[in-house]
Amino acid sequence: MRVPIVGCCAGVTRRVSRMESLRAMYLKYLKTVLRHKWFVGQECFKVGLYWRGLVHDWSKFLPDEFLSYAKFFEGGYKYGEQPEALKAAFAAAWNEHQKRNSHHYQYHMLTWDRGDTECLPMPLKDCMEMLCDWRGAGRTYGNTDTRGWYLKNKGNIHLHPDTRRWVELHLQVEPESLA
Repeated sequence: MRVPIVGCCAGVTRRVSRMESLRAMYLKYLKTVLRHKWFVGQECFKVGLYWRGLVHDWSKFLPDEFLSYAKFFEGGYKYGEQPEALKAAFAAAWNEHQKRNSHHYQYHMLTWDRGDTECLPMPLKDCMEMLCDWRGAGRTYGNTDTRGWYLKNKGNIHLHPDTRRWVELHLQVEPESLA
């Protein structure tokens, strides 16, 4: 007959349980990132951006992005109800991601010392990858209407006028009337 050991093993059980929940959280986020990369890769291959399709969002696997993103999105909190420390960690990770990846329009925003922000024109390959990213994200999260998503969020997407014209041409958005 086995006699249960009380005391020392209770903490081990809690640690194992905690490790299992962390593992599950990280695996769930990893699955989402890989799914997103798959869809973006498909979109990039359609337009001839083979290398960019392969390396798209590679920085999301770096610990300073991956850990914060996983805890923010898969940590069991409802969106907007995350603790402030987690929101701050995610904001720092998201900022790093934008500054590491030129397909994000925020990468091409210049903040002057005087406080003004200027949108710089995006190179063509960055524009193409950005559009592939939007399409891939839509497929990942179940919204394949990239044009509709853009129109809904257009006011929050800060682009140089030349970049906006390119995006809207490729999303078949009617030019706004000058009247």
